[in-house]
Amino acid sequence: MIQSLDLKYLKHFYQFALTYKKSAAIGIAMLPISIACNLLFPWLIIKVVDSHLTQGQFEGLPKTIMYMLLVLLVNYFSDAIYSYYLRKTSQYALFDMRKDMFQRILHLPRTYFDKTPTGVTLSRLTSDLESIGESFVLGVLGLVKDSLNTIAILIMMFFINWQMSLVILAVFPPVLYLTQYVRNKLRDMYVITRTSLAKGTGYLQECLLGVKTVQLYGAEQEVEARYLDYTTEFMRAQLKTNKYDAALFSIITGVTSVTIGLMIWYGSGLVLAGTVTLGVLIAFINTLEKIFVPLRDFTSQIASIQRSFAAFEHIEELFVEPLEEAGRLMMTPAQMGTQLDQFESLVFTDVKFRYNDSTPYVLNGVSFTLNKGQQLALVGTTGSGKSTIIRLINKVYMDYEGSILLNGIELSRIPKARVLPLFSLMQQDVYLFEESVAFNIALGHDHISQDDIQTATQYVYAHEFIEQLPEQYDFRLKTSGSNLSAGQTQLISFARAVAQGGQVMMLDEATSSVDSITEDLIQKAINRLFQSKTVIAIAHRLSTIRHSDQILVMDAGKIVERGNHSDLLSQNGVYAGLLNEGQEIAIQDEISL
Repeated sequence: MIQSLDLKYLKHFYQFALTYKKSAAIGIAMLPISIACNLLFPWLIIKVVDSHLTQGQFEGLPKTIMYMLLVLLVNYFSDAIYSYYLRKTSQYALFDMRKDMFQRILHLPRTYFDKTPTGVTLSRLTSDLESIGESFVLGVLGLVKDSLNTIAILIMMFFINWQMSLVILAVFPPVLYLTQYVRNKLRDMYVITRTSLAKGTGYLQECLLGVKTVQLYGAEQEVEARYLDYTTEFMRAQLKTNKYDAALFSIITGVTSVTIGLMIWYGSGLVLAGTVTLGVLIAFINTLEKIFVPLRDFTSQIASIQRSFAAFEHIEELFVEPLEEAGRLMMTPAQMGTQLDQFESLVFTDVKFRYNDSTPYVLNGVSFTLNKGQQLALVGTTGSGKSTIIRLINKVYMDYEGSILLNGIELSRIPKARVLPLFSLMQQDVYLFEESVAFNIALGHDHISQDDIQTATQYVYAHEFIEQLPEQYDFRLKTSGSNLSAGQTQLISFARAVAQGGQVMMLDEATSSVDSITEDLIQKAINRLFQSKTVIAIAHRLSTIRHSDQILVMDAGKIVERGNHSDLLSQNGVYAGLLNEGQEIAIQDEISL
């Protein structure tokens, strides 16, 4: 019933379940008791009918009936313990599995998130795991117990009367064949169902995040039509699944009814002929229910297990995805020693980078040196490669060509955990969690105290507006900081970068999309940085980086000009042109005001 491929998918679940083997052992220990009760009950029926009822012998009958009641109670009790402890084991295993999956997601390379829709990842952590918890656990619990009971009962029935047992066995091969055939169809349909559900979930998430844009441009009908396509695909897959599920249930139910009828007809003849007793026939009919009812239930159990295997297959894609530093030769702490305790230098030598082999290079032969205490500025048009340099330094992407040396060590050989403490980044696209202001600045780091948070906000001139908020630093932000202005979110992002304590501050277009007042505050903070820290700045407004020690002008992934502000102006090249364009824009803005 379970293929080798299915067992492969189950390996991670079993690894987590083994942690709770004591609880599982208690549940499994109940199986022999349950099986023994199911075997004992038919013998008690035979005794009641043949030794007491047919002979009119009342003596000993109450005692036998009490034994039957006791067997039933023990059976029900053992089944309850079996189900409870194995469910408990699976729930703990799924808890650990969910935790491990989330931890793994946080350490996946950026390439995974570039190629995988957010909704797919979300589906793996939510609906797929829920499907395993509901379908796999319940299905397997029932399937294992019923299978062992059925085998044991069949063996016992051979001891009671082998002729009638053969009638039952004759029915099994075609039933198993049909079940296997329909099962394979179910498996295929469940995979399609999970895939279409993940697509629909991903698109739904995108729509909810972009609902303001949809409403602004009146695109409701178009978005609705697109979502309808996904839901229709999901519904069609479900309908086909239900068709095969119903077919499997009908096959088992029909075979069960026919077999019981045959057994009554054939057994009645044997009773009349005196070959078997009435008690044996009644015991057989009672036992048939214990065989064919579970066999009928196999329909739903198999369906549940197939749903879970489709979910396992979906989740397995996450486990086989290599982690960001997997398979890379990293230096050990002993090899690095104290060489990375303090930032000394960053050297790019003929660095090339592209996002995949089929795309052009976004960096093509970039070389520069940044020493401690210097200020480096990157300018250029959109898509020139400025942000890519920042991403390589932060090890967002690791597959570059050429050489990047951090304190004389090749960056690709340094674990990310040793690189990040040296750098702090103020991002252009600010993401704020639905947490307090203090949490969004410290990001939960225990080593960042409340005093450190307040020092950082004062440094970037954010303390004043935070003090005016209800509950101040405990003020809870809404999604993406929607209850703050764009300028305020940018200041919090700046405070976050300062609070992290990196020796090199990286500014990715720090003054973009902010009002003039906030820009002035950020500019004052940047001037402070330029006096006290090593800085790498991507300039939105060239006025923010005119005092940089070195300015690199980027175009199409290459450095086309380099020098300080005065040198570049004297060249009257690309930089001078960008500066003149910026001044014209600034003049136009002043006129419009």
